[in-house]
Amino acid sequence: MRGRPNPLTFCLALLASLVFAAHPAAAQSILRDAETEQLLLDMAAPLIEASELEPGNVELVLINDGSINAFVAGGQAIYVHTGLIGAAESANEVQGVLAHELGHITAGHVVRFNERTKAANGISILSLLLGVGAALAGAGDAAMGIIAAGQQAAMGSFLSFNRDQEAATDLAGVRYLSGAGISGKGMIKFFERLRGNEIRAGYSQTDEAGYARTHPLTGDRIQTLRGLLEEDRAWNAEPDPELQERFVRAKAKLFGYLSEPRRTLNAYPVRDTSVPARYARAYAYHKEARVDLALAEADALLALEPDNPWFLELKGQVLLESGRPKDALAPLRRSTELTRAHPLIAGMLGHALIATEDPANFAEAEQVLRASVQRDRYNPFAWYQLGVVYEARGDIPRARLASAEVQVMNRQYPQALANAQAAEAYLPYGSADWIRAQDVALEARAELERVKNRR
Repeated sequence: MRGRPNPLTFCLALLASLVFAAHPAAAQSILRDAETEQLLLDMAAPLIEASELEPGNVELVLINDGSINAFVAGGQAIYVHTGLIGAAESANEVQGVLAHELGHITAGHVVRFNERTKAANGISILSLLLGVGAALAGAGDAAMGIIAAGQQAAMGSFLSFNRDQEAATDLAGVRYLSGAGISGKGMIKFFERLRGNEIRAGYSQTDEAGYARTHPLTGDRIQTLRGLLEEDRAWNAEPDPELQERFVRAKAKLFGYLSEPRRTLNAYPVRDTSVPARYARAYAYHKEARVDLALAEADALLALEPDNPWFLELKGQVLLESGRPKDALAPLRRSTELTRAHPLIAGMLGHALIATEDPANFAEAEQVLRASVQRDRYNPFAWYQLGVVYEARGDIPRARLASAEVQVMNRQYPQALANAQAAEAYLPYGSADWIRAQDVALEARAELERVKNRR
């Protein structure tokens, strides 16, 4: 058995835990897929226009997480979990979620969330300090009471603020769906799915339970939203069939890529010759190194749609990752052409060109990789491949700059600073790469200072 804790020790421990709890959580794993990213952007485009945000400023980021979630964590970026795409049955459902998340952006809820967190921490810290004072005065029971009341007040204030935010954001989502002429049926269906999951998981749906929640009760949200959405002129608008087909394909692709091959083959048996099933099976076979079967599925897809850039990317990926880079060049070149040099596909083409180990291909590799990183600087794999090209031709300053780009993205700030400074010293003065080396060095130095100050 454990004795009753010393009030002063307990107060100090709580104060320490509160300070440490303020540290940011570790970054989640980002999953890059050109097709899915483009799909999310296209689904969000009319909603972004309705929200009056600048389309080019809103970013959609796919997170490799099986939970059903989407969130905004700063700036104008919406993070979508793969689990949300897997749980949704239609593009319209995902659009309902995106409309809600856009509401968080337009209302500036991330900034207000941080402000409210500080306010709640202020209440907690004040109660702890008062508790410490009472404990030092010998009033142990009073100290414990002060702490408990302070913690309850802080949590109640914080949760109430979050519930109010979510309710306001639901209404903003309704406005954006209406403005875009998109039916709200998907939003309602998705909330109903969430409520079903909550009930199966044993979460209470009563008013008393709502006090301790970060979100309003799902049943209450559905009731409010249904009343608004059913009266909207877009309620009976037909969903975009092309968008729905693209969603079903991307969903199957993600399932095949992320799931165990056995699960994929059970969900999409060989007798199913639909496009989504072939897509999922191609990735399942590729994961098991059954190259002939993976290529057979890719070729069957291309027989239906010879100029589908994503099917060409699939074939090129299977060939490249199966040790056949020369054979991968043709489909990847065509995919790059059709997508107007999408950064991820251009990066894969650059990788294939280098993997041929033919110096004659290195000039083309440099060209496509430079185009890739110019359109998407946050692609460490493309930067790494570009560094390989530079090193192979003896351009060590640019090779070190490419290494610095990779290292700063991987939070290896000391190495990034050293490589950026070395690159700057030997690059042509005033050139674009020389200026970029300065920028990377400044970023790395600033991060090192921030880490030092936290200590």
